[in-house]
Amino acid sequence: MPVVVVTIHNALEALDACLASLERTLPAGAKVLLADDASPDPRINPMARGWCYRSALDARYVRRELNMGYPANCNAAFAETGEADVVLLDSDTVVTPGWLQQLARCAAGDPRIATATPWSNNADTCSFPRLGEPNPAPGHPETLAEAAAMSSPAWPDIPAAAGFCMYVRRAALRQLGGFDAATFGIGGGEQDDFSLRAAAMGWRNVLCDTAYVVHQGGASFGALDLPPDGDNLGRLLARWPGYHEQVARFLLDDPLRPHRARLQENLEALQRSGPQRDLFG
Repeated sequence: MPVVVVTIHNALEALDACLASLERTLPAGAKVLLADDASPDPRINPMARGWCYRSALDARYVRRELNMGYPANCNAAFAETGEADVVLLDSDTVVTPGWLQQLARCAAGDPRIATATPWSNNADTCSFPRLGEPNPAPGHPETLAEAAAMSSPAWPDIPAAAGFCMYVRRAALRQLGGFDAATFGIGGGEQDDFSLRAAAMGWRNVLCDTAYVVHQGGASFGALDLPPDGDNLGRLLARWPGYHEQVARFLLDDPLRPHRARLQENLEALQRSGPQRDLFG
């Protein structure tokens, strides 16, 4: 099983919900690293440390002395997790039963997979039910997770991983290095750049179409001590000038349409069967 790395910067209520979902869904002893990028909210430290102390998981908390920005915080976490594969998880996510096992199963299905991203309500190309836009969080995400797990895995390729929940294979990290913190500073574009570097070296970036994770969005990282930087998209496109066209073509062609349709069919079948379906299974 990979190590789960929760990237933290403030967002106390979102973090509390995220950690509670990890406790509900991960097996006892699963490894979790809470990587706090110097949150100025004084409530974060005691809450995160207290959760690690009480948790049945193998959890530890690391707080950066100075705010590093998201890419450098992730790189530090990569170094702190040994030789294991990792899953980067934003603290404004809520995970569902079986999510980590499904991501690990996906990665084990093809050694060329460098990154894997689950379905979510807010995941760009991996969004459900509407592609490429944020959808409202579902009222019953566990049912969506069950519907996703019913599908025969296809693990289709996507242009780049969505960083809210990003499985990263250690072998890819060893070959490619981590995120380019020098170029992307406080964050934005580093996960696309890593995915594109991976694809250029023959790796795959895929949708884990048997997993689902809720993502609030916009609440999970920030930077205090670094200057604001709004040109990361320009830097990304200077390095990968065809990327915009690649994503636009992906959205236009919509190769994930049959996979979303299958998820919708599974969801409707579960809803028709009613809340007592397990009694008659």
